[in-house]
Parts: sequence; C-alpha cells; structure tokens
Amino acid sequence: MQPKDIVAQFIDDIRAQRLDEAKALLVTEGFEYVGPNMRFLSPDDMLGYQFGMVAIQKDLVLRQLSADGEHVFAILDYQTHFEPIGDVRLAVWFRVRNNKIQTVEAFYNAAVVENMLGGNLPSAD
Repeated sequence: MQPKDIVAQFIDDIRAQRLDEAKALLVTEGFEYVGPNMRFLSPDDMLGYQFGMVAIQKDLVLRQLSADGEHVFAILDYQTHFEPIGDVRLAVWFRVRNNKIQTVEAFYNAAVVENMLGGNLPSAD
C-alpha cells in the first residue's frame, strides 16, 4: 500500500473505533505522536488516549488527504457530542516508513481540548 492509503485506512479505523486495526498500522519501535498539548512515544499510549475520547466522538470527517512521498497530510473535522466544543478542526502530518506510520504530528486549538479535559492532559513522562 502507498503511504496515503495506509493513512486513509488508519483514519477510517479511528473513525469506526477499530483501535486494534488502527494499532496494526503503527510501528512498534520508534513511534512518536506530538500534539500541541501532549506527546506519546508508544502507540498503546496514544490509542489509549484516543479510546478515552470515543465516548464524545460523533464523527471524524476527512476533508482533505494529500501525500508527498512518505509524508501524508490530513485535514479533519473531529465532531463531538460535547456541546461546549462541538467540532475540533485538525491538521495532521503523518510519516510512513516501511508500510507503517512512524510519526503523527497533530495541529489543533489546544485550549479547546484542555478545557474539555479540565486541564488533565496525558504526557509521555
């Protein structure tokens, strides 16, 4: 599969809450997720956090997906059942190597998520 196809499958798995299938698309060694207010060095930690968000996830809408070699860029709307925040717009940069996602860097309004979680954000430490 091409990097763009791997990322499209990953997003679809997250959208459908198939976290085991999503995890299979991530490297086990050397993984890194960086967001504006958190960092994970393990796929399990990132997906554990994502699983915790499932209760408020209404939908994950892929607006744009483009690729430049191993770099894949996605623009998403994370729609929630949590009325105070509604939708969170995300820009996500993925790096795919050897048919697995190695790095994920997410860009979004961190204040919205921080307020939603009451300031209790996970970290890699």
